[in-house]
Amino acid sequence: MGTQDVIQGSGEQRRLFTQRLLADLRALERMLDEGLFETGAHRMGVEQELALIDESYLPAPVATQIMPLITDPRVTHELGQFNLEYNCDPITLGPGALRDLRAQLELALSTVREACATVGARPLMTGILPTLQLSDLSHENIVPRPRYHELDRKIRELRGGNYELRIKGIDELTLQHDSIMLEALNTSYQLHYQVDPDDFALAFNTAQAVAGPILAACCNSPVLFGKRLWRETRIAIFQQAVDTRPESTPHERELRARVRFGEKWCEQGVLELFKDDVARFRIMFGAEEDERPIEMLDRAEIPRLIALQTHNSTVYRWNRPCYGITEGKPHLRIENRYLPSGPTIADEVANTALWVGLMSAIPRAFPDLTDRLNFEDAANNFIAAARLGLDSQMTWLDDRSVPAPELVRSVLLPLAREGLETLGLGAGEIDQSLSIIDERVESRQTGAHWMLASVAAMKGEGTRAERLGALTSATARLQLEGNPAHTWPMATLGECGSWERNYQTVGQYMNTDLLTVQEDELIDLAASIMDWEHIRHVPVEDSAHRLVGVVSYRELLRLLADPKKDAETVSVGKVMRRDPVCVSPQTTTLDAIQTMREHAVSCLPVVTPDKKLVGLITEHDFMRIAGKLLEGSLRLHGATPNGTGSPAKTPETP
Repeated sequence: MGTQDVIQGSGEQRRLFTQRLLADLRALERMLDEGLFETGAHRMGVEQELALIDESYLPAPVATQIMPLITDPRVTHELGQFNLEYNCDPITLGPGALRDLRAQLELALSTVREACATVGARPLMTGILPTLQLSDLSHENIVPRPRYHELDRKIRELRGGNYELRIKGIDELTLQHDSIMLEALNTSYQLHYQVDPDDFALAFNTAQAVAGPILAACCNSPVLFGKRLWRETRIAIFQQAVDTRPESTPHERELRARVRFGEKWCEQGVLELFKDDVARFRIMFGAEEDERPIEMLDRAEIPRLIALQTHNSTVYRWNRPCYGITEGKPHLRIENRYLPSGPTIADEVANTALWVGLMSAIPRAFPDLTDRLNFEDAANNFIAAARLGLDSQMTWLDDRSVPAPELVRSVLLPLAREGLETLGLGAGEIDQSLSIIDERVESRQTGAHWMLASVAAMKGEGTRAERLGALTSATARLQLEGNPAHTWPMATLGECGSWERNYQTVGQYMNTDLLTVQEDELIDLAASIMDWEHIRHVPVEDSAHRLVGVVSYRELLRLLADPKKDAETVSVGKVMRRDPVCVSPQTTTLDAIQTMREHAVSCLPVVTPDKKLVGLITEHDFMRIAGKLLEGSLRLHGATPNGTGSPAKTPETP
C-alpha cells in the first residue's frame, strides 16, 4: 500500500509537498539525461499478499496481534487486519530464478503460518476470500496506520460521499459502504520487472499488450458475498473502490479514474507517465522528509525521490512505473498489479514465468508492436479477460480476432519460452512452469472456473455460508497439497466443516432473497405473496429500502376477523406492525434466539445501522438449526436420528 509515513497537510503543507514533487521530477529528468540509471540488469521482484482465516474459514482480523511475533522484515501490514504482505528479495533472472522464487514464497507462507498458529489462524492465498462479509469491512478492521486512515478520509472527501460497487456478472451486486475497506476485498500477487531507461516505452507497452490474455489465463476471483460476478472481480472492485471522481461530475467532462489501464501507448518513456499522473491527479497526502534531490545529485548522491514515490503510490495503474534503488544504483521497474494471489505457489510461479518470458521476448519479436495493435484493443482485451476469463475473445496483432485460449497456447506460450531461454533459465524449470499454463488453458480450469463449477455442483444445497465455507476450506486443503488448480477436484458441501461454524451469526444463514411491499400498497398483495410463496411474514420497506414494518399472517387473520374493515381496499400501512424488533447481520445466533423469546416474535428482520433491510430470519431457521444439533448429538452417541439406522429427513419449511 505504499509509503506509511504521511502528513495530512494544510494548504501550505500541500504546496510545499508539491514543490518537492516537482523537484523530484526535475531530478529524475536530470538522472535520465546523465545516464545515472543501472542498465543491463535483469531482475524481478514479488509482493505476495495473504488473507488470514480462522478455524471456521472466516476472516481472522489478527494482523496486529501476530506482527510482533514475526522478525522477518519482509512481512508487512496491508490495509485490512485480515491481510499481510510478504516482499520477496529481488531475484536475478537467470538459471534457477523460478526455483528461487518458489523457495521465497514457501518461506513467506511458513513464516506467516507459524505466527498465525499462535492465535488459531492460518494464511490463505486467494484473490478474494469467499467468506468475507460486508461486516468485516468496518473501520475497526483497518490497520491502525496513518496512511490508511488518511487515504480513507481523502478519497471520501474527493468523492463527496460513500464508496460504491456496481458489478454485473452471472449475478449482480450493488452496494454502498462508508469505508475504503472495500479495497481490502482484494488479495493480489504483484510482479516487478526491471527495465533499462532507453527500453522503457516498448517494455511498458508490452506489459499493456499482454495484460488481457495473461489475466484471462490467471483469473481466480469470481465470487464476492456469495454472488457470481466477473472471472476476476478484483479488477472491478479496485477500479470502483478507489475511484476519486465525484458523482456530480458533468458527463461532458473527462476525468480519469485513479485506477486505470491507461489511455494511449507510452511514447517517450517513464518521465511521460510520471508527469501525466502528477498533472492529472490531486495530491492525497505528503511525506514529511525533504531530501532536496537536486542538491544530492550535485554531491554525486542518489536521491530516493520520496515525494514522487509517495504520489505514485496513490495512482493505481494496472501496469505501474516504479523508481527504486538497489545496492546504491537507481533503476526503473514495471509493476504488474492485476494478478490475484494463489491459488497455489505452483500457479503463481507459472504465472510469473508467463509474464516475465513475454516481457523478455515481445520487445525483440515485435519492435513495431504499437503499429500492429491498437491501444483501444489492448484495453478492451483487459476488461474482456476480467469479465469472462478464458471465454473471452482477444484482438491481437494486425486486427486478428482470436479466442483467448488459442492466443495463449499458440502464440504467447512459445514466445514466453523463447524469452525465458534468452534470460538463461534452464529447460527444466521453464517446462515445469509453462506446462502448468498450457494444461490450465487446455482444460479451461482456471481458479475462477474451479470456484464457479464447485458452486454449480453444490446445486444450491446448504446455506450460502456453508457453500462459501466449503470453497474456502477446499482451497486451504488443496493449497497445502500444492498441486496446481487445474488438477483440483470440485469442492463439496461436506468440506465446509462442522455445521456450527456456519451458524454462528445471523448474517451467515439469513434469507436475503426477500419479497417485500411498501406501506401504501394493497394488503391483498401481501396476502397473495404469502399464499404464493408459502411464507408467513412480508417485510415492508420504503423506496430507499429502509425497513418500516412487517406484515405477518397473524395480522391478516385479525383483519379478516374485523367486520368493520374492507380487506380488499385496506393498505399495508393500516395493518403492518411498525417498528418491528430487528437484529444486525453480526448478531449471534444465541442472541437472536433470546431476542425472539423476549419479544414473543416469530421473525426477525436483519438491518444495517441505517435501517436498510438486508435479510430475514424466522423461527423455522432455528428449527433447522435445532434439527442439525439433534442429529449431531445422536451421531456422537452412536445412534441414528430416526432410530432406524438411516438419517431422518429435515421437514420442509412451510
